[in-house]
Amino acid sequence: MKLNYIEQGRGPVIILIHGMFGSLSNLGMLARPLVDQYRVISVDLRNHGDSPHEQKMDIPVMAADIVELMDDLQIDKAALIGHSLGGKVAMQVALNCPARVDGLVVADIAPVTYSGGQDQALAALAALSNVSIESRNAADKLLSEYINEPPTRAFLLKNLSRDGQGKLSLKLNMASIVDNYASTLVAAPSGDSFVGATLFLKGENSAYIQDKHQPIIEQLFPNMQLQVVANAGHWLHAEQPQVVNSLIGDFLGENIESGSGKTAG
Repeated sequence: MKLNYIEQGRGPVIILIHGMFGSLSNLGMLARPLVDQYRVISVDLRNHGDSPHEQKMDIPVMAADIVELMDDLQIDKAALIGHSLGGKVAMQVALNCPARVDGLVVADIAPVTYSGGQDQALAALAALSNVSIESRNAADKLLSEYINEPPTRAFLLKNLSRDGQGKLSLKLNMASIVDNYASTLVAAPSGDSFVGATLFLKGENSAYIQDKHQPIIEQLFPNMQLQVVANAGHWLHAEQPQVVNSLIGDFLGENIESGSGKTAG
């Protein structure tokens, strides 16, 4: 699948991969401080943002989409940074194609199978996809029946766009996401271990990375380090952007400043 993407900057390549219900704009806070030193490519995962829709949706096929994008752009190697679902996709690329990955940053997700986690958001967006959306305020009111937190609703409402007739609709392919959410999308990435440099970032107040996950993380990513971001939850890059950007910048500087992320061709 030909994913939608934008690219900025020059230098070793970094690919940013957003999480569930997100889009490439969600990791803009990570992209901005990197573009002075790196070629930063931000992508929309399949069934998200402006990327194509398809019913098939699982971690391996989304990882293959990233590799296809790298091939199309003649990128031999890249550092991957992924948040949540995007972190799973990034891990799967590293496990499948270790020679293509120059370094890996995984933000607040572990290589394990989860039991839900975003059920309220899924229900809210599914309800929104089944009605005629008159305005953003009306959409927010409907979402508020499922989700109390205004910042979460604001994040989800970023998926609204106007068509040629000015009508609001969701960019998300909710039919595929609903069908695959409880099976393929919560599944763990799998494969042989990736021995490249890997940074896991955990939000202090988030339960997505737990002590019990440490053995499987170390088994699949033996050259890993874990940094806990204080006073942050699952959206650590939005809650503590300066801290997260500093941790990522230091990691990349130590591991890919050599220029091994150059493009091929």
